[in-house]
Amino acid sequence: MTSTRRPQDADQLRDKVREGYTRVALDDEALGRADEAARRIGYSEAQLEAVPDGANLGVGCGNPTAIDTLRPGETVVDLGSGAGMDAFLAARQVGPNGRVIGVDMTDAMLAKARENARKTGLDAIVEFRKGNIEALPVEDESVDAIVSNCVINLSPEKERVYREAYRVLRPGGRIMISDVVLERPLPEAVLDSIDAYLGCVGGASLRGEYLETIAKAGFRDVKVLREGSFIDAISFDDPPVREAMERMQITVEEARGFADAVRSLHIFAVK
Repeated sequence: MTSTRRPQDADQLRDKVREGYTRVALDDEALGRADEAARRIGYSEAQLEAVPDGANLGVGCGNPTAIDTLRPGETVVDLGSGAGMDAFLAARQVGPNGRVIGVDMTDAMLAKARENARKTGLDAIVEFRKGNIEALPVEDESVDAIVSNCVINLSPEKERVYREAYRVLRPGGRIMISDVVLERPLPEAVLDSIDAYLGCVGGASLRGEYLETIAKAGFRDVKVLREGSFIDAISFDDPPVREAMERMQITVEEARGFADAVRSLHIFAVK
């Protein structure tokens, strides 16, 4: 069976992403693999123990809360907050006088995150809002820092995402982004695959284009503080990865070749 082709319309593509990540949110079997996946991309044992069960879904490509220090009392927004892992880690840094706003467009993710907040008593600090990252439900210049973990590559309108991030940040505010970029173009067959898109590969931009998008939104001091191979962030033995390769009709060797063109970046910039 061939892989489903990704739609070209931005709204249809967001619908496909929403469907895909609804499946992730409801996949209880994946939770057993999530901690190992998180270790591969830089989360410490202390961080894994600090978040509630079910908050870590193992779908990131880095640890954005480790890029820069969040300070007590700050307001933080998490773009594409999922089940809440990075939002909860941010909450522990900003403390009881701080505030964390997670933004996600997937109802199943929001339900899981809100339940996790209630279970941990962090709902006084952490709030999860439904919305698209291209049109944030957040006031102008009301935020000190923005974090995001392997989400912006999924947006068909990355320029809008970074303009929105710039809008909601206070002057001097910063972004701490973990995301993936391409070192070279991928074959059209991969770019056209919805499986590759949902796997954070098909929607990735070339490195130079991605960093230029951030600068064009108005950010300064755009820096890549750390990077790694995307191959190190995924396991080709994971059932969802195997199933996607089968739908795309590619071998593990071919998948490794494609993944070798993908880099995971930790990006910092200032408004």
